[in-house]
Amino acid sequence: MSLTEEQIQRYSRNIILEQVGGAGQEKLLSSRVLIVGLGGLGSPAALYLAAAGVGTIGLLDGDVVDLTNLQRQVIHHTKDVGKRKVASARSKIRAVNPDAAVRSHDVWARADSIREIIREYDFVIDATDNFPAKFLINDACYFEGIPFSHAGILQFEGQLMTVIPGKTACYRCVFAGPPPGNAGAPCGQAGVLGVLSGVIGSLQATEAIKCLLGIGELLTGSLLTYSALTMDFRKVPAKRRADCALCGQDPTITSLVDEGKVTCNRKGCKR
Repeated sequence: MSLTEEQIQRYSRNIILEQVGGAGQEKLLSSRVLIVGLGGLGSPAALYLAAAGVGTIGLLDGDVVDLTNLQRQVIHHTKDVGKRKVASARSKIRAVNPDAAVRSHDVWARADSIREIIREYDFVIDATDNFPAKFLINDACYFEGIPFSHAGILQFEGQLMTVIPGKTACYRCVFAGPPPGNAGAPCGQAGVLGVLSGVIGSLQATEAIKCLLGIGELLTGSLLTYSALTMDFRKVPAKRRADCALCGQDPTITSLVDEGKVTCNRKGCKR
């Protein structure tokens, strides 16, 4: 493909970067990224990927916009309360950049369908807020060979890592499995600083762009942690485990399963 004059102007600050250039911008325009979860993390990731010129953005979320979301989920506005999140996010992405093709998947991440969805994309952003979904995304991406960015936030802390299936540590290499019972329940029981979502979600978008372009050093082999209270970033080594149940030498996980359902005390929550 070749860039139009309007695209050259729109993406000029990308194009003048030596590591991107016109060829890199064309690559972004032909790339496909799936964002699973259109909350605090998925909101900034979606907006920045659209602005950067990623050609196809997939949106996967089965929820509706709630008033409590607006403190951190910046892709949704007050007028969107009660709307489907995929519809709300789609309209903002198209407003930011009409170049972006948006694919809407108005469903929850489920074992019986997620592989068929993610195999249509080049990179996946895990912007979910519960452990079962994170392990499901990790496993699905491993089986499909799709690189992805994991992130999580809680209160004032965030974490981030990128996984290249079969080459780098997967999520299960770092965390063997979901915590028991309702120990990892989301939805406001512990609270989260709204702007923390913007920091970590933007880093996920950065990793996606770097991976698509094949530039820089990806956040593989380590888990990046961030404290908003102290402004400290720290990299914790994350190595592949030979005994990993998914990507180890003798795997016991050979198919996808829904590992459980996180319950929530928030009124109207259907998780």
